[in-house]
Amino acid sequence: MHAVKPLFDYPKYWAECFGPAPFLPMSREEMDQLGWDSCDVIIVTGDAYVDHPSFGMAIIGRLLEAQGFRVGIISQPNWQSKDDFMKLGQPNLFFGIAAGNMDSMINRYTADRKVRSDDAYTAGGLAGKRPDRASLVYSQRCKEAYKDTPVVLGGIEASLRRIAHYDYWQDKVRRSILMDATADILLYGNAERAVVEVAQRLARGEPVETITDVRGTAFVRKDSPQGWFEIDSTRIDRPGKVDKIINPYVNTQDLQSCAIEQDKGGSGHPEDPNEAKVVQLLPNPSIERDRTVIRLPSFEKVRNDPALYAHANRVLHLETNPGNARALVQRHGDHDIWLNPPPIPLTTEEMDYVFASPFVRVPHPAYGGAKIPAYDMIRFSVNIMRGCFGGCTFCSITEHEGRIIQNRSHESILHEIEEMKKLPGFTGVVSDLGGPTANMYRIACKSADIEKHCRKPSCVYPGICENLNTDHSSLIELYRKARALPGVKKILIASGLRYDLAVESPEYVRELVTHHVGGYLKIAPEHTERGPLDKMMKPGIGSYDRFKRMFDKFSKEAGKEQYLIPYFIAAHPGTTDEDMMNLALWLKANGFRADQVQAFYPSPMASATAMYHSGKNPLRKVTYKSEGVTIVKSEEQRRLHKAFLRYHDPKGWPMLREALLRMGRGDLIGSGKHQLIPAHQPATEGYHSARRKNSTPAGSKKAGQGGKILTQHNGLPPRSHDGNAWDKREQAKAAAEARRKAAAGSGKPAKNRKPSQRPATPR
Repeated sequence: MHAVKPLFDYPKYWAECFGPAPFLPMSREEMDQLGWDSCDVIIVTGDAYVDHPSFGMAIIGRLLEAQGFRVGIISQPNWQSKDDFMKLGQPNLFFGIAAGNMDSMINRYTADRKVRSDDAYTAGGLAGKRPDRASLVYSQRCKEAYKDTPVVLGGIEASLRRIAHYDYWQDKVRRSILMDATADILLYGNAERAVVEVAQRLARGEPVETITDVRGTAFVRKDSPQGWFEIDSTRIDRPGKVDKIINPYVNTQDLQSCAIEQDKGGSGHPEDPNEAKVVQLLPNPSIERDRTVIRLPSFEKVRNDPALYAHANRVLHLETNPGNARALVQRHGDHDIWLNPPPIPLTTEEMDYVFASPFVRVPHPAYGGAKIPAYDMIRFSVNIMRGCFGGCTFCSITEHEGRIIQNRSHESILHEIEEMKKLPGFTGVVSDLGGPTANMYRIACKSADIEKHCRKPSCVYPGICENLNTDHSSLIELYRKARALPGVKKILIASGLRYDLAVESPEYVRELVTHHVGGYLKIAPEHTERGPLDKMMKPGIGSYDRFKRMFDKFSKEAGKEQYLIPYFIAAHPGTTDEDMMNLALWLKANGFRADQVQAFYPSPMASATAMYHSGKNPLRKVTYKSEGVTIVKSEEQRRLHKAFLRYHDPKGWPMLREALLRMGRGDLIGSGKHQLIPAHQPATEGYHSARRKNSTPAGSKKAGQGGKILTQHNGLPPRSHDGNAWDKREQAKAAAEARRKAAAGSGKPAKNRKPSQRPATPR
């Protein structure tokens, strides 16, 4: 295993020789100041350059620099020509290409395929600083600039497009990005190990085309190498026939190590007793898994056959555990895309080393102090871990970072807080100690052997695995140490919380609620109905209710008025109109009014995206006769599902009335307590978004750049036990205003009142 280890103590070296570490150079002038005639590696990124460990290009750049390489940054180049790609000269080793911290298409377009008006990863929040499919465009420009220089693709955009993938924006299956970008090699996932090894091997003079044995890489080849055993998974079962091929889903040698798999099955779903099953052992027990490759259906086949696409997606997701994953290969025309198994997760020592680099922790001065919204959001936060074993089908974290949690030590995290305290603007508030999920820190399988052999896509669905250690004690201890640091006034937890995991540790919930909630805590039940929840691999709403009771109890004991902010998704695969109606009824009964809503966004390679495209469920064995999945594709139905989430907005009432009558639920139309929407449309618009009511009017002198509305907070009414929170709050505000006016008229000073706080809106 190639470990990420320092060639020298880089932070100490810089501190002793030069003082604070400089930024990685973005210009020839900066290279001259460092005494460089050339760069070994040039990283091209679609984000503004922020030298902070929350930005991928900063982590990779500092890591390579610590290995002794000279690294330059080309940030958000003008892609209309090759000129910007030549401004640092030709790199000695390779160009490293990344679209940025987000997929460039998701960054630019909404779930309704509308162009976004801003970009959080650009100075000033300006949109249009990166092209569509940025990784592809940047790679082509680098090859145009210096055709003989290797191009190495990385970042989340490359990770999620490493094989043939459904593209939501073109509504078709596209080839692997490697084929279109003409890059030499692709690094997927968190690529510290791979990028160090590739750089070192290129530095030794090894041609890039011979680097084919690095985990976490994908590349193009003509033929399979000698000495490999190939499993054919290019077909699926057809009605009336079961193809006698080696089953890539089940390996009985593996299952002997995991009783959970034998009892429940690998998918987490109950098996169909009528489903034909063929389980075969590998024909030669001596064949090693690291010399086995699974052949997926070709690009041409999955492009034309949605069921085959779902099948290929299922195989890929079952081959994601670094402990047992096999290589994958997929034909594209006359060439194969070869995917080596996923990278081995970093150890705590290695994670500490990566995050110990001497980051400046601020944007590059080239931006002249312009605000970069994404940086402003995270500049006082600390990433304590990576990965997620939740397996939510709509999420790309597991495909990119893996399901095995990689943790930093307490000492490393506390040291970063100490460094953060030196930054200008730090007020003593740490905005987040988290990661992909706030409370998965140091949570793992009880058995290393079971973890190595397990093939389940989630450790917490349909319930928490018996082999999962849910001990939160290390995280509790970290919270206590962090808030005890001198100069730290408050530690907030802003990362999403896995509440079904949290309730396993009441002590953790008490600690969180008592000390680390800034009035509101966001959690993500996503839905209330079993149909969509099963397709998401999310727990039932009962887990939310259990956590809510704990949250309210501990908030009351702490003497604090705090609120939960639940997030919900509209139009997810598996969701019917009745499901959305029931969710709307739940929201109204619990006093929630969502000001913004989130519609399902099909990101490349996600399991839910495979459902959206194929109408099949890749969480179970895919056949041509397997049960279909309800899909919401039409714009009209997507608008309806969003309208159910915003049941309180009169703009959606005509659509909802029509839908409720069509569904035979006219009884929900009326002004009764248990009815959803009124029977009559108001003569004037009766609802105004709390975001707009609490905002500076557009065009005023106080408005932001370009006359944008500046929002103080976006309102969601607090929940009360009698279900009338909204009306009571509005009545109280009206009474307070009347008292203020009366006091003003009489010349008496009005009493100072603390403004009521409202929870932030769901997504």
